[in-house]
Amino acid sequence: MKKNTFIFGLLLITRSLFGQSTYFPPNTSSNWDTLAPQSLGYCQTSIDSLYNFLDQNNTKAFILLKDGKIVLEKYFGLHTQNTPWQWASAGKTITAFMVGIAQQESYLSINDTTSKYLGKGWTSCSTSQEDKISIRHQLTMTSGLDDGVLDPYCTLDTCLKFKANAGSRWAYHNAPYTLLDSVIENATGQTLNSYTTTKLKNQTGMTGSFLSVGYNKIYYSTARSMARFGLLILNKGHWNGNTLLTDSNFYSQMISSSQLLNRSYGYLWWLNGKSSFMVPTSQVVFPGFICPNAPTDMFSAIGKGGQFLNIVPSQQLVWLRMGDDPSNMLVPFTFNNSIWQYINRLNCTTSINESLDLSNSKVQIYPNPCASTLVVKSVDLPKKIEIFTLDSRCVKSILTTKFENSIDIEDLPSACYFIKVHLSTAEVCVSKFIKM
Repeated sequence: MKKNTFIFGLLLITRSLFGQSTYFPPNTSSNWDTLAPQSLGYCQTSIDSLYNFLDQNNTKAFILLKDGKIVLEKYFGLHTQNTPWQWASAGKTITAFMVGIAQQESYLSINDTTSKYLGKGWTSCSTSQEDKISIRHQLTMTSGLDDGVLDPYCTLDTCLKFKANAGSRWAYHNAPYTLLDSVIENATGQTLNSYTTTKLKNQTGMTGSFLSVGYNKIYYSTARSMARFGLLILNKGHWNGNTLLTDSNFYSQMISSSQLLNRSYGYLWWLNGKSSFMVPTSQVVFPGFICPNAPTDMFSAIGKGGQFLNIVPSQQLVWLRMGDDPSNMLVPFTFNNSIWQYINRLNCTTSINESLDLSNSKVQIYPNPCASTLVVKSVDLPKKIEIFTLDSRCVKSILTTKFENSIDIEDLPSACYFIKVHLSTAEVCVSKFIKM
């Protein structure tokens, strides 16, 4: 048993040192290479627990990719690999990507006023107020238009009322976002579906299309098509040697804090690991991370009903969930965070997943999150302190004879880690901390 554990650890170190080339599924085939869950240390009991949780919460499809290969793929009820489903607001990220493509092809600039493509009077604002609204403001949810109107989805000029100067207020407002579709169409001279097919779907093997639902255009596709899009974004707009998005600055801006009002929002992408976040229908700024259980470098496409596309560059990981969510939240952050609890427990190669709660233990760990020096304080004398990545790779191991230890973690990449404290009483305490 010890020999097998050693070999597995050696494999993890080898993978870490030499990396893994990314796999891309063929564009014209349903074939998709897989990676055995056991090769990542996943155990069946944890996989079953994840699937049971998903099943109990109205899930239709779940896929997890590592280095582009399928590790986990599960469909529930009557849903199959070929069944299309709505992306809801997760589809906003496709629109953001297509704006980047249109800018790259010089059809538009995100600094252009929206009126240039929609014409004067597309809102009920004054001319001076309307002329301050740009495509960038639509991408960042900072149009300044009133999201408190009777129908925030309504794109008629009578529904688009002045609330604040563009760029001075963040609000999750669907109508200004939806009008990006018309901006793209008027700028390119093509329908949104036609432009998306040519520049995105044909290049990656994605299927699906935008369908009109009331004022909205909702993207419908199979789960595997969503996985393809996630893989494309993970690889910064590159697909198997073909660069779709050559504008690296736009890509970087798309998945970075786009303004200082809601630091957890990029260009229609939600960002983890920021110091604060805002939520739809509220002007409150909440401190902390939007998804505490996830790695800090994760960014997400999130839609009503629990449509999730989570991307973790540090782990070359993509996972998605499609289905219904009984909470009926516009952006169900807490549900996404709950799924991450099960993702974090998939690896069973060490005992670090046995306990994730130090609240009643003999050990204190602070500050958390931490940028440089982590303090580990215990009632009983510790013998050894270990720090693991979420995939169970030990990155620090310290022998100690002190009740209080200061550990330098400045050299660790920003991410979520497990810390394992071996006490002289033979107890082992485990928790998570976040390196900022």
